[in-house]
Amino acid sequence: MDEDTVSIGGPWSSNDPTSLRDVFDASYRRLVVQLFGVTGSMDEAEDLVQEAFVRAAAAGRRFARVENPEAWLRTTAINQHRSRWRKRRNAQRARSRMVAPRDPEALESHLEIITALRALPEAQRQVIALFYLADLPVETIAEELGVAAGTVKSRLSRGREALASHLAYAEGGVPHV
Repeated sequence: MDEDTVSIGGPWSSNDPTSLRDVFDASYRRLVVQLFGVTGSMDEAEDLVQEAFVRAAAAGRRFARVENPEAWLRTTAINQHRSRWRKRRNAQRARSRMVAPRDPEALESHLEIITALRALPEAQRQVIALFYLADLPVETIAEELGVAAGTVKSRLSRGREALASHLAYAEGGVPHV
């Protein structure tokens, strides 16, 4: 196999005007500089451009038919950067919302609530979590779970009662019956 043949997405035929190697030689450095401008990180820019070339190789003949291969590679690399950025942002948001209390007493009550939630039936636990932790309205919960709004309200009511009972018992009280 010669160096201009790419077998991942299917080999280029001899009729193809440019090979992946030609595109790489002509565009790699320019693309890295452009992506460095987008990302501010040379390592990330190189990684994104390399990933774009991997995707081009996987696309095989489809990539060979692209009118402007460099623009295709740049768009692919920028889209990959956006995807990574969104994932990092969402992970940071999730971490910032899930900060555990540092106060030992607050942590103890937090653990009691988690234990009480785990004791609930799945359906009640879902609506309690979506209503109180995700701060979703009843109608949205009903839509997401595929149940009627009245069902969500009923599960919320029963879940609250069960939580109160579990928490009262955990504090040394008598469970509500």
